[in-house]
Formats: sequence, structure tokens, C-alpha cells
Amino acid sequence: MADARISHIELDEATILSRNADIEQERRVAMFDLIEDNTFKPARAFAAGHEGPYRVRLAVHDGRLQMEVADDSGQLLETLILGMGRFRRSIRDYFAICDSYYQAVRKATAAEIETIDMARRGIHNEAAELLLERLEGKIETDFATARRLFTLISVLHIRG
Repeated sequence: MADARISHIELDEATILSRNADIEQERRVAMFDLIEDNTFKPARAFAAGHEGPYRVRLAVHDGRLQMEVADDSGQLLETLILGMGRFRRSIRDYFAICDSYYQAVRKATAAEIETIDMARRGIHNEAAELLLERLEGKIETDFATARRLFTLISVLHIRG
């Protein structure tokens, strides 16, 4: 029976350049939410007969996202490499608006926070759509999973 989901997600700690408490919280929440509810069906893994669940490791090497997909025992099934050029602006914009949001939470009115949060969600949604496009034909996933994966991909790119 197919179990097309991620059962474990890992970020390459050496890739993460900088962390602050807010970014660390984003990472923790995205990882928890991703494991709790996701859809993840690699095209090649299914062709090879494996139907999930999957262990995924994200890293950045030479400016490219490396997504290692393994079976639940840890046996590597495939490594996807995605160029990150089309994501750079989304990542930069996402963390800029997140920074504004974190600052607003500390001192802004509820209306100001809501406005910033709407902008943050909009950027996040656009980036998730882009990720879905880039994964097309490689990984079948849903919008919520793509949003959480984008958050984790962004964490790998953030600089202090």
C-alpha cells in the first residue's frame, strides 16, 4: 500500500549560515507541520517500486538545492538538484517581510501586524507555486507541503 509522504526531514546543518530565534522557530514549526501532514510522491522512486514513506534531506551545494530522497530505512533512492536562481528573490523578499513581521509583533498595532502578515503569506504562496512548478514531473506534492518545503529551503539560504 502506498504511503506517499515524508516521514523524516533533515536540513544540512553545515549549510545553514545564520540563525536567530525567530528563524529557528520558523524552521521548527515548518518541520513539525511537514511531518504531521504532507503529500510527497517521487516519480522515480515509484518507478523503482518504492511507495513511501520517505526520508528527505535538504542541502545547498554550489548555489543549488540538493534534495536527497531515501526510503524509510535510509537507503538513498535519488538526489534531485534544483537551481535556486528563480527562488533567490522570493527567499530574500520572504525573510525581509518576516523580519518586518517579527518587529511588528513586538510593537505594532493589530491592524499593522495583519497587513504585514497578509503580505508575508502572499510571498510565501507565490514561492510555493514556483516550487510546485520546479518539482513538476519529479515530485508530486500538494500546496501545503510546498509551502513548508519552501520555508525550509529559505532557512538554508538565510544570511545573518
